Amino acid sequence: MTKLKTIFGFLIASILFIGCQQNPEKKEENEVNFGVITYSFRSMPDQSPEAIIDYVKQTGLTQVELMGNHAEPFAGAPVNPVWGHPNRRLLYKLYRNEELTDEEREEATLLQQEIAAYNEEVAKWRQEVDFGKFEELKNMYADAGISIYAFKPSVFGTDNTDEDIRYGMRAAKALGATHITLEHPENDEHTARLGRLAEEEGVLVGYHGHTQQTPTFWDDSMAISEAIRMNLDIGHYVAAGNPEPLKIVEEKHDKIVSMHLKDRKNKENGQDNMMWGEGDTPIQALLQLIKDKGYDFPVTIEMEYEIPEGSDAVQEVKRSYDYAKSMLN
Repeated sequence: MTKLKTIFGFLIASILFIGCQQNPEKKEENEVNFGVITYSFRSMPDQSPEAIIDYVKQTGLTQVELMGNHAEPFAGAPVNPVWGHPNRRLLYKLYRNEELTDEEREEATLLQQEIAAYNEEVAKWRQEVDFGKFEELKNMYADAGISIYAFKPSVFGTDNTDEDIRYGMRAAKALGATHITLEHPENDEHTARLGRLAEEEGVLVGYHGHTQQTPTFWDDSMAISEAIRMNLDIGHYVAAGNPEPLKIVEEKHDKIVSMHLKDRKNKENGQDNMMWGEGDTPIQALLQLIKDKGYDFPVTIEMEYEIPEGSDAVQEVKRSYDYAKSMLN
């Protein structure tokens, strides 16, 4: 029976992938399928669901990759202490193995202790979660003319239990998403676990990468399970020094469930995140390729460059979206 359920789940995942390629509701034939990750609005003062919906509407975009912290509190989860914490940058420094002062290391340790306590609290919440709240949130977005194609909660790591992972996948389905996204774990054993659970739950898994991306970065993982796919970040891919960014899109488009778009300088030019049109990401050629070939995966706008004085994240996402549209013939 378990084997039959897994096979059925795999078939569902495959169907979802085809649906993801044909995509959500808005795309007209041979038009680029733009979306935005709600992470882009992290600097905005109000992070409530109503505010995030309003931010998206102001940009003119109609679909999103939804961050976990923009959905889980609505469903009753305790608030993650990292979000909005003045010392959260220290965790990024730890993650990147950057040098910390003794004072910074002490502050980071205290924050890690807060996170550990939060993880225990939220694990208990997940055991009793009402998935109807995620459906309610999906309907709120739908009423505003916005669909959710991907979900990115922090529950898919090597330290998470199978129950945590199933929760994240089921929440994604309740939100109407075709796939979940997470950082590539670069761990075959964990990939096998994620792939098995995704096949059983009928969702797809998009692995995201940063400057460790190469043309073969996803190959071993995708060979482990048909549910494992690519959440390509083409800006990071350029910054990594890969010389032919269009080639990976053309060769692996059928494996891409969604793609992050940003403008970064290449490795030779310093790798900085730039206002769109000022970096080395070949945005015009890339979007024209996607349009001409009719690739249907969502192209996710991600705000990463420093926001100019007098502006805000909403205005800059809209600026990036307007720039991208202006590049298309």
